[in-house]
Amino acid sequence: MKEKTSLLIRFRYLLSLVVSVLLAFGIGAIILAASGFDPIRAYGAMLSGAFDSWRHVGDFLEYAMVLCICGLACVLGARVGIFNVGGEGQLLLGAIFACQIGIWLNGISAWIVIPLAALGAMAVGAAYAFIPGFLKVKVQVNEVITTIMLNTIAAFLCQYLAKGPWKNANKNLVAATESLNANYWFGKLIPRSNLTTAVFAAAIIAFLVWYVMEKTSKGFEMKITGQNPRFAFFSGIKTDRIVLVCMLISGAMCGLVGMFRVYGVEHLYKSSISNDYYFEAIMVAMIASYQPVAVILLSLFFAVLKIGAQGMELIGIPSQIYLILQTVIIFFMAAESGITASVEAILQRRRARLAARKRQEEAAV
Repeated sequence: MKEKTSLLIRFRYLLSLVVSVLLAFGIGAIILAASGFDPIRAYGAMLSGAFDSWRHVGDFLEYAMVLCICGLACVLGARVGIFNVGGEGQLLLGAIFACQIGIWLNGISAWIVIPLAALGAMAVGAAYAFIPGFLKVKVQVNEVITTIMLNTIAAFLCQYLAKGPWKNANKNLVAATESLNANYWFGKLIPRSNLTTAVFAAAIIAFLVWYVMEKTSKGFEMKITGQNPRFAFFSGIKTDRIVLVCMLISGAMCGLVGMFRVYGVEHLYKSSISNDYYFEAIMVAMIASYQPVAVILLSLFFAVLKIGAQGMELIGIPSQIYLILQTVIIFFMAAESGITASVEAILQRRRARLAARKRQEEAAV
C-alpha cells in the first residue's frame, strides 16, 4: 500500500513538472512571438545549439555535472533540515586551494598531486561548511544568514589571494593564480569541449548520494531528522551529529566541484570560475523537491537550456530567453499543488464523462 502511495505521489509530481515545463515554453513562445521572433525556429535553434555537435554535447554534459553535484550537496543539507546556501563560497575555496596544491607540488607525479588536490578541496569546503553547521546545531543561529555572509567572505578572500600572494606572474590577468602544469589536467572525453574524465567521479558521487539517501538506514535517519527533529531525537537518533556530518559532506562536494573546474576546464583559478553555479543548483534542487534522481534529470534539462541558448544567439535571439524560461518554470513549480489539483480535476471529469457514457450505452442495450 505504501509503495502504491509513493508511486502515486511521484507520478503526480512528474506530471506537474511536465505541465510546468510545457506552460513555461508556451509563455516563452508568446514572449518570442510578441518580440517578433518565430518560436518554433527559436526552440529549434535551442535544441540545435545543444546537440548540433559533439562539442556542444560535451559542454552541456559538463555543465549538467556541475549542477548535479552542487544540487545534490544542497539536497544533503535540506534532507536533514538545514539549508546550505554557502556552497558558492565552498566551491571557490576548494578551487583556489586545489589549484595552489598543484602549483606547490609542481613536478611531482599526477597520481599523487591530483588525489591530494581533491582531498585538499574537499577538506577546505567541509571546514567552511562546518562553521554554519556548528552554529546552527549548538546555538541555533540561522544557517541561511551565516552561509550568505560566509559566501561574501570566501569570495573576497579568494580575490585577495588571486590578486596578492598567489597572483599569476602575467600582469594581464588581474585576479588569477599561476596555471597548472598540463600533466595535471583531466583528460578530455570530447575534443574542444569542456567535458573531462571528472564526469566519471561525479557519476560515482551521484550514485553514492542516491544510494545512501534512498536505500540505507542512515538515509532514513536523515529523513526523520529533517521532517521531525524532536521525534528523531527522542527516538535515539543523534540528530546534531547527522546534521553536522551532512553539512561537512555537502561542503566537501562543493569544494570538489571547484577542483573539477580548475583541473578540468580552467587550469588556473580566477574569479569567474563559478558564475554562481551553486545558486543555479539550489534552484534545480528546489524544483526537484530535493529528490536525488529528479536533481540529476533536471540538471541535464537546464544544462540543455543553458548551452542551447547560445544557439538562439546565433540567429539573433537574446539568450536571456533562457532566464525567462527558467524563471517561469520556477513560478509554475511553486504552484505545483495547484497545477496537480487542476490536472487531477480535469482527469476526474473526463473519467466521470466516460463512466456516464458507458452507463448510457448499457442502458440503451
